[in-house]
Amino acid sequence: MTQHSSKTEPQLEGSELNREILRLALPALGALLAQPLFTTIDSAMVGHLGTEELAGLALSSTILMTAVGLFIFLAYSTTSITARALGAGKIASGLRAGIEALWLAGLLGILTASALIFAAPTIISWFRPDPSVVPHAIAYLQYSSPGLVGMLVVLAATGTLRGLLDTKTPLYVATAGAAGNAALNAIFIYGLNMGIAGSGLGTAIAQTLMGITLVAVVVKGARREGVSLKPSFGGLLGATSAGLPLLVRTLTLRIAILATVAVVTRAGAIALAAHQVVNTVWNFAAFALDALGISAQSLTGYSIGTGDRAKTHALVRRITIWGVATGAGLGLVIIATSGLLPWIFGTDPTMHSAAMRGLWVAGGFQVLAGFVFMMDGVLIGAGDNRFLAVAGLLTLVPYLPALWIIVKMFANEGALNATTQTTVLVWVWVAFAGVFMGARALTIGLRARGSKWISQAEGTK
Repeated sequence: MTQHSSKTEPQLEGSELNREILRLALPALGALLAQPLFTTIDSAMVGHLGTEELAGLALSSTILMTAVGLFIFLAYSTTSITARALGAGKIASGLRAGIEALWLAGLLGILTASALIFAAPTIISWFRPDPSVVPHAIAYLQYSSPGLVGMLVVLAATGTLRGLLDTKTPLYVATAGAAGNAALNAIFIYGLNMGIAGSGLGTAIAQTLMGITLVAVVVKGARREGVSLKPSFGGLLGATSAGLPLLVRTLTLRIAILATVAVVTRAGAIALAAHQVVNTVWNFAAFALDALGISAQSLTGYSIGTGDRAKTHALVRRITIWGVATGAGLGLVIIATSGLLPWIFGTDPTMHSAAMRGLWVAGGFQVLAGFVFMMDGVLIGAGDNRFLAVAGLLTLVPYLPALWIIVKMFANEGALNATTQTTVLVWVWVAFAGVFMGARALTIGLRARGSKWISQAEGTK
């Protein structure tokens, strides 16, 4: 973790700002891509054990990733607080917030991991998997769950470092963690013949080592600034209260995603398979936009900390341009390759046709997505968490009825043929990328145009 002197302070104007955005965004993108490698590595190795083992991994990893996703606020809220403190020249205050977040992450990780370990059979039964899958799903969930402690600590530490404008250290640790995960899995799965349980154990150990490494980095910085490493009730309460609104925001996103999948599933297998293709491509594009959003979080928080409103507004305008331009570029690539991408996922021509049309819609709305990701990053960086929670709830108001209308449009047609399933898929993606993302753009875009969010953030520096 680097010290920030006058020589290393970010330049928030001119061409230097573009370089600063990229300096933060590119390592953040690498770290974001490194995390899915854990599941990919596990899937590749476990897949050689058998279909039932791979199915068990798919179910349990979904549960684990949902748990991690719910606690993403540990990274976001800490980034905002630490960046504003850094901008105000109060680095010790920012590091203190990071230490409190680490303690909270550890506590939440222990509680969540314990619950999943002891309730694994019950949780798995909720999904009613094939009986042959159940023991493998339980084994992976129980052996991998201890790694949640490390993963939540990684979130809090990563947020602290991002707030200090350091996105390279999390990238290095994530890359080393992915490599270590592969080695440990090979040892436990094949060397010690532990099967899918070995995959879970290897992942848990790798995640724990990642957490320990990042904690060491943050603690080193805290000691250098004379910051206490002990938790305090007030600090833990503050970290919790800052994160709860972001938890609500995350839940609204999950509700929207689950509702989308439910409607597509109801349409039929072709629509669901094609949706998986479109959703996978959308998520990969989202990694690039999210990386820019992370740089927006860090730079917005820092800019607010300096107290220069004019530069903050200029920063928002520049970030918006980056988001829209990147979204436009991604959209063109998606549309141009829409006839080829479905071939990666299978050879069924009916699925290809449906997925291609879904990709046209997803690509067409990438510009809107770019704007949304940037404004989301700006407001998270400002710590405008309560508004984001309310905005998240408001976005469901038009979206859920839109999905209901789509269901009603085809409710009386019985089993849907391939053409009708394609139509449903297209309308669902128009609803998600247009209505849902449009509602997000409207709510947070209008908020970012004003100055109230800056005033509130300045009051909490």
